[in-house]
Amino acid sequence: MPTPAAPPAATGTPPPGRRPILLDLGFLRLWTGATASGLATWALPFVLGLAVFDRTLAAADLGLLLAARAVGFLAAVPVAGVLADRHSRRGVVLWAGITSGVAAPVLAYGLGRSVLLTAAAAAVAGAGQGACRPAYQALTAEVVDTDRRQQANAAMTLAVRVTTLVGPSLAALLALLLDTQGLLVGIGLLWLVAAFVPGRGARCAAAAHDAPEPPSGTGRTSLLGEFAEGVREARRHPWFLAGLGALTAVIATGYSATGVALPLVSRDEYGTEVVLAGAMTAYTAGALGGALLVARLRPRSPGRVALAGLAAYGLAPLSLVFPVHPVAVAAAYAVAGIGIEVFNVPWFTAAQREVAPDKLARVSSLDFLLSYGLAPVGLAVIAPAIDAFGARAVLAGCALVCFAAPAAAAFVPSARTFSRLSARRASP
Repeated sequence: MPTPAAPPAATGTPPPGRRPILLDLGFLRLWTGATASGLATWALPFVLGLAVFDRTLAAADLGLLLAARAVGFLAAVPVAGVLADRHSRRGVVLWAGITSGVAAPVLAYGLGRSVLLTAAAAAVAGAGQGACRPAYQALTAEVVDTDRRQQANAAMTLAVRVTTLVGPSLAALLALLLDTQGLLVGIGLLWLVAAFVPGRGARCAAAAHDAPEPPSGTGRTSLLGEFAEGVREARRHPWFLAGLGALTAVIATGYSATGVALPLVSRDEYGTEVVLAGAMTAYTAGALGGALLVARLRPRSPGRVALAGLAAYGLAPLSLVFPVHPVAVAAAYAVAGIGIEVFNVPWFTAAQREVAPDKLARVSSLDFLLSYGLAPVGLAVIAPAIDAFGARAVLAGCALVCFAAPAAAAFVPSARTFSRLSARRASP
């Protein structure tokens, strides 16, 4: 494995004279595909919700389809991580996109005809969505040079936030022209864009050449064994384990507070849905600003700045503990949005820099599997916890976890820069 480059120590902006990352054709193709996949991923539950609205789908069946999609997603993430390291990352993106692209019209056909068929199609669509995540993450490291990856990751997350902001309005407009089945077919076309538009990474052949061969006569390691190699690679990076633990804790508590407690507080404490809509809009707007900020931010201690940004998510549940003006709730969510991108972009960039190239997809799949895979657990637990202990106590506990988990992670020496190399140099 090549020695990872040391993180930048100087503050300031990237060197002048470099053209914007979106003018790079290779990255533009990758960004277009990732944006299409993000829009398709977001659109599926929204369109299925429209199917409930027009009575094509029962509410109970909607829950079944979303659960099937989640199961497919979580099952595919670790497998895709192994395959993306074993084979071409571009190939995994291709087949993941085709899988979800084919599942969408099947889902459209099954609506109103067969719950079993629609559930199976939703699971297959979720598998395609899960498979593309680690593959896209690893493909970014192949397409973009090291010194431009932070800018590239910021552009990726910026696309996600713009999609979240304009997606509902766009879907509502399209719903005036197309029925639910037509919208689902459109989702399938988005997945085909995600599958076919990205190009092959310039360094994928070299990475494959550098990857170690299995011992002679032993054959290829099993999928489980290769995923375990990715886990061992993750354990070589204490900053990664600490950051992943903090991220998982914040998503399981802060995200759950946003998903469950915010609508309840908006209804019961303020008597209007305006607080809910305002907080979510402020969060997305803050995330957009955070992505723009972090594209050019080069602090001396990027890991600690990132973890501080992650801890800022604690302001979201904290703003719901006591009755405050709705503007204060929106402001707290805006700061939380800024903070989550101040964490996300350096986090992805550090993984692409520090992790062994031939294990990057597996480590990325571990990231997605734990951080987002455990989110449904928090969503399932928080409502009963509110019934048992009260909303204020639960929200205060969520805020405390959001503040404490990143603070604890910051004490890991290599977390200061998200680099094992810098921690080794700092040690006596």
